[in-house]
Amino acid sequence: MGAGHDHGHAHGAPLTGTAAAAYKGRLRIALSITLTVLVMEVIGGVVTGSLALVADAAHMATDAVGLGMALLAIHFANRPPSTNRTFGLARAEILAALANCLLLLGVGGYVLYEAIERFITPTETEGGLTVVFGLVGLVANLVSLSLLMRGQKESLNVRGAFLEVLSDALGSLAVVVSALVIMGTGWQAADPIASLLIGLMIIPRTVKLLRETLNVLLESAPKGVDMNEVRSHMLALKGVEEVHDLHAWTITSGMPVLSAHVVVDEECLERAGHERVLHALQECLGDHFDVAHCTFQLEPSGHSAHERVCH
Repeated sequence: MGAGHDHGHAHGAPLTGTAAAAYKGRLRIALSITLTVLVMEVIGGVVTGSLALVADAAHMATDAVGLGMALLAIHFANRPPSTNRTFGLARAEILAALANCLLLLGVGGYVLYEAIERFITPTETEGGLTVVFGLVGLVANLVSLSLLMRGQKESLNVRGAFLEVLSDALGSLAVVVSALVIMGTGWQAADPIASLLIGLMIIPRTVKLLRETLNVLLESAPKGVDMNEVRSHMLALKGVEEVHDLHAWTITSGMPVLSAHVVVDEECLERAGHERVLHALQECLGDHFDVAHCTFQLEPSGHSAHERVCH
């Protein structure tokens, strides 16, 4: 360690595992339910001639792919770091969330297109059987939603899967309602209208998830962390004169990290010692911000000018 330098690491929690890993078993159950209902809805769509049911089955297929990607991403994300990949493959979960977004946008666009086509070329729909198949899909989706409800608050990867299932649950509800309208009134337009609603429900939630996913990939500050406040809290500590090269980003959901160069009064640094200053910085951030892994470089007064010359 060079004179006046301290590359200190302060940990709120070990930087291992991801937020989604705890929900791997629930994702597997949700995937099994989704595949079962998918087969039933495909059969139901063919038998009844319901576009809404076929659209819901298509969305179920994307659910299955999305859940599968989420599980695969968890597998890779929890592999240990290596010398080449110092954070391991934790970002795999964010890439899975991005893939889910693109898949959902594609399905939403396709459903909207097919619904418009059905308005142009109307087709008879068997309301009674459609209600049965729609109800089966709705109940199955509600079970899957209950399994993923908690995890979607902690992981973008799980949230992507959760939104897949949520939009499909809304789709199943639309299928049931449209089929009941057809049974009660004979109004066949209810089926493509339900399909339009399914498409319109998919897209806005997907755009929101896409925005959050891109923020992680672009290494924006973690959600809820105000960098100006972080700097102010650090500068308020006794002996801290300057904070520069302050960065905070998210590796994957539940894994925010922060690094900073902290200029400390030389007399204070000698009197308190590097370790106590590091502990004070960690306690300061730990009390106010949810950042699991912090890396600080402590520098004596005047060192930052030398550092700028070197760089």
